[in-house]
Amino acid sequence: MEPRFGIKYKASERLRLKAAGGMYSQNVISANSDRDIVNLFYGFLAGPQNLQDDIQLANGEQREIVHSLQTANHAVAGFEFDLTERLNVNAEGYVKHFTQLTNFNRNKLFPDNTTYASEPDAFKKDFIVETGRAVGADVVVKYEERETYLWFVYGLGDVDRWDGFRWYDPVFDRRHNVNLVASQGFGGGAWLVSARWNLGSGLPFTQSQGYYQAPSTGGGIDGDYLTTNPDDISIYLSGLNEGRLPAYHRLDLNVKRTWERGGGDIELSVGITNVYSRQNIFYVNRITGQRKNQLPFLPSLGLDWSF
Repeated sequence: MEPRFGIKYKASERLRLKAAGGMYSQNVISANSDRDIVNLFYGFLAGPQNLQDDIQLANGEQREIVHSLQTANHAVAGFEFDLTERLNVNAEGYVKHFTQLTNFNRNKLFPDNTTYASEPDAFKKDFIVETGRAVGADVVVKYEERETYLWFVYGLGDVDRWDGFRWYDPVFDRRHNVNLVASQGFGGGAWLVSARWNLGSGLPFTQSQGYYQAPSTGGGIDGDYLTTNPDDISIYLSGLNEGRLPAYHRLDLNVKRTWERGGGDIELSVGITNVYSRQNIFYVNRITGQRKNQLPFLPSLGLDWSF
């Protein structure tokens, strides 16, 4: 059973109240590792069936795992208000209770076989069951008049997960997010100038706390790990996602010219990504400490012909 509801009440000619809620479930999980700061591939897997038998909740209680679905309860409430005929404000707040989530088991120590049958499931399963919560609010201000369009969004959010041992912030937990979009048309729609500025507070990541040379077992059973010099450097990590990356912000500009022809439309587009060449972090090599940034000042040119 997944009951859901949505309601909107017109309180006045300018004010509308709304609320929604429901119980949700899904049988897919992300194929990305939450240990990676940057993911270039996004895929999904069917929910695993071989999960632990129970989970210890944050309050110390034990709860039996009776299915493999991911489940959550959502509640949203907000309002829409027309300041003028062309200026509108939309505000919403939400609470999400994740009653069961599936994630890769970062606490796995033993293979899941008969030899280690007595070990807790939390230390031998490939996947682990988590719970969590998310609270936040979004405010959207929109102005629209003929060929002029302005759009401002501010989002405030806080996401926490419990993996049976600790609370932690997932890698997508961005506390503050701001988007400002503006566009202006000219010449009856033949020209369009647009800009987008985005600001986001830092995302969580796991910091490197120290380095050490792990004992080498390359010599096999006859090797002497006391005298063998290891070749590889290992990293001692701090607490899960206890660090925060620097804030991210970027300005993009675009100019578009459209010609309407009997056989189709021709559109010429000139754009600039990261106008002021902000050095937004992409990743840091944990061994060398070398920092790699995202796209710098990047012009682009495009031509589309639709027919």
